[in-house]
Amino acid sequence: MGHAPDFKLRPDMHIMALIIFILAYVLFVLLPRKRALTACIGAVALVLSGVISWRHALYEHINWNVVALFFGTLILAELFMQSRMPAVMAEALIRRTRTLWGAMMGLCVLSSFLSMFLENVAVVLLVAPVVLSLCERAGVSPARLLILIAVSSNLQGTATLIGDPPSMILAGHMRMTFNDFFIYHGRPGLFFAVQAGALASFVVAGRLLWAHRRPVEGIAVERPRSLIPTWLLIALVVGLSLSSIFDRDFKWLAGAWTLALAAIGLMWYRLGPHWAAVRDVIRLLDWDTTFFLMGVFVLVGGLTESGWLERLAGVMSVGVGNSRVSAFLLLMAVAVLVSGFVDNVPFLLAMIPVAKQLARNIGGPPEFLLFGLLIGACVGGNITPIGASANIVTIGLLRKRGEPVGFWPFLRVGIPFTLAAVTAAAAFLWIFWSQ
Repeated sequence: MGHAPDFKLRPDMHIMALIIFILAYVLFVLLPRKRALTACIGAVALVLSGVISWRHALYEHINWNVVALFFGTLILAELFMQSRMPAVMAEALIRRTRTLWGAMMGLCVLSSFLSMFLENVAVVLLVAPVVLSLCERAGVSPARLLILIAVSSNLQGTATLIGDPPSMILAGHMRMTFNDFFIYHGRPGLFFAVQAGALASFVVAGRLLWAHRRPVEGIAVERPRSLIPTWLLIALVVGLSLSSIFDRDFKWLAGAWTLALAAIGLMWYRLGPHWAAVRDVIRLLDWDTTFFLMGVFVLVGGLTESGWLERLAGVMSVGVGNSRVSAFLLLMAVAVLVSGFVDNVPFLLAMIPVAKQLARNIGGPPEFLLFGLLIGACVGGNITPIGASANIVTIGLLRKRGEPVGFWPFLRVGIPFTLAAVTAAAAFLWIFWSQ
């Protein structure tokens, strides 16, 4: 096992972890095309400086389950795209909604629904081929729609027990069942708070896409080359929906199941249709984002081990006093802001004890602050392109398609979406849980 430094004993290591973390994120903004290299160099620097050990970096901080889920879904999504099924789905959406705006909003709603049961990265990778095909047919950029797909997925992942790892973490601390997310102790639960946020944020999404409300006609009817990739994706959805039953800590099953299906897909592709060389399929995969994810996991792990998140929690517990409204607003604001730059899993783990202590200080129900913490931590990742894995994947997909999105263009979508969702969800929690 690697060591976990103690701030009082090794202050130099803690300062080093913070410096490396800040430098890496500044370079992510300034040099987006070198983000994978920056993340990996930052991770190696943490190890060489002694902040964390190689064992900690490889076996504790890198979430190999998420990496495997991402990589396997990339393969399945590429096969899905080559089967031409996304073009069929895009044509069906246009035919039903009759406008490009309606089809785009339909995809946002679909992504939100899927994210209640599936990991957000998987949802983005599943829906992205449909988005790309729809926008290509309509002759518009897919950037804004794909960003809205990502942030919609991040929001609704909080709605159910199996939607997102942070939901599972909080449920474990509070011993919540699947049904408790709907009705908890006789009151409307997290699910309905998230839906209040979703309704408000979809108003923002609709406004951001309003320029595309024109009708779309003359779309040729496509026929899929094969239904096998579609069936593999259906198997992926079903398997991920059931994975929390056997792997409640989200440690291995989702990634293993996804890689197994990807291997089956590649074997079928090699022996069956062979629309292109298998090596071309592998070459087209987003290797840049794969290594970026691994590097970011280590960077966040170094920040967590160095104790900076715990120090923030301590300052908060002193600052709010006995004010219920101050505790609630400060907790949600910090959760939103910090989660815009830091992985929400270690942040949530660090802040749950603080939220419980704050609840005791203000004499209110702990659910009031804990639910607010979860929503803030999950929705806050929507602010920046590096705040959530789904955002990182989305930016990678767009860059791979020749549509690079900078830091500030993402903020113009993420900030209003996040503010609308957080405000509505917070109001809901205040009405039903503040007393």
